[in-house]
Amino acid sequence: MTDHDVRVLDDSQYRTAHTLFRGTLHHPPAPDDQWKFAQESYVPGCTWGAFADGEMIGTVQSFPSSLAVPGGAVVPHAAVSRVGVRADWTRRGVLSALQRAQLRELRSRGDVAASLRASETAIYGRYGYGIATRYRFLRIDRREAAPRTRPVGRVRFVEGEAGERIARGLFEELSPQRAGTISRWPAWWGLSIRRVAAEENLRIAVRSGGSGDDGYVVFKVVPGDHGSADGPPTRLSVMDLWARDAEAWADLWLFVLGIDLVDEVVTLGRPLDEPLEWLLGDRRACRVVDHADEAWLRLLDVPAALSARTYRSSEPVVLGVRDAYLPENAGSYRVTADGVTRVDDAPELVLDVDVLASAYLGDVSFSTLAATRRLDVVDPAALARADALFAVSEVPWCGTYF
Repeated sequence: MTDHDVRVLDDSQYRTAHTLFRGTLHHPPAPDDQWKFAQESYVPGCTWGAFADGEMIGTVQSFPSSLAVPGGAVVPHAAVSRVGVRADWTRRGVLSALQRAQLRELRSRGDVAASLRASETAIYGRYGYGIATRYRFLRIDRREAAPRTRPVGRVRFVEGEAGERIARGLFEELSPQRAGTISRWPAWWGLSIRRVAAEENLRIAVRSGGSGDDGYVVFKVVPGDHGSADGPPTRLSVMDLWARDAEAWADLWLFVLGIDLVDEVVTLGRPLDEPLEWLLGDRRACRVVDHADEAWLRLLDVPAALSARTYRSSEPVVLGVRDAYLPENAGSYRVTADGVTRVDDAPELVLDVDVLASAYLGDVSFSTLAATRRLDVVDPAALARADALFAVSEVPWCGTYF
């Protein structure tokens, strides 16, 4: 028997939930000027709270979104965020109750998958989330970079609402072309662009080629001490960059690297396969600061998720899936180059739903998962077939922090 209950919150409870969540990250309540942006992001019916003795002790929220999967399809998706349990109520089943209620609700309303950003890696695997995309952080010595080429198109600053409108339109056009990307809900732009622009020196630059606007970059500059060799460097942070093709992509990076009075250019979570070093005359000017897990993916409807993506040519494999929180997903699935069917056949590989989520977008192979004892191998020959079927030509990447 639990000593707490879980229910959907109404708009009168959103600020309490927001304050509770911030408190779990050791931040004070949001001041009024920040809360006005956060308030817009609370969607009716998408925030849950746990209560004990009349007090809120935990919360979890989601944003309506969609997810691009290998092959070009886009499926209904929930972006899960603001997960927190008060420190005096942790390890008493509160988060498990919140997760159980949320996962069940998301599946029932038609979401095929959910994803989140994990503050701690030990938490979410137990609820069926697996690391599905990764990214890297770079630091570039701009003065040493010496780009090998010059821009061929036009890059211009576009300020305010006009810049956001162009960036938003390009993002909605371009992002679904890469597996792992998610759609951005309206309030994302308010929190991530308008709020930051109001507080910091955020700029939007748009690239134009022969067919019009075809890429954009959002960045901010933190000035250093230009008059002292011992002072802090002037740092330009690339927050968001999307391009229609390689030419637009190169021009945007060349524009950023050509901005005067900047010492360092840093990136905040770019794709693992982005070939930025090859633009530079001195590759050593670009250093990888970190590799990190990005999207933690939860397959809410395994049959729908497996059927939504495409597969490479190979002989079939039968996967056995286990799912403790959504047991209707459990069973055997025959995966072929032509599609997926739920079957009664004995599985050749058996794995939990979080491990399937890690392999789903193609970021990790079944052979790697087997070598690290993350799945049970019934037929060793099935590994090569599964690897071939789930292989992708481009590393998955989300590119949206929330």
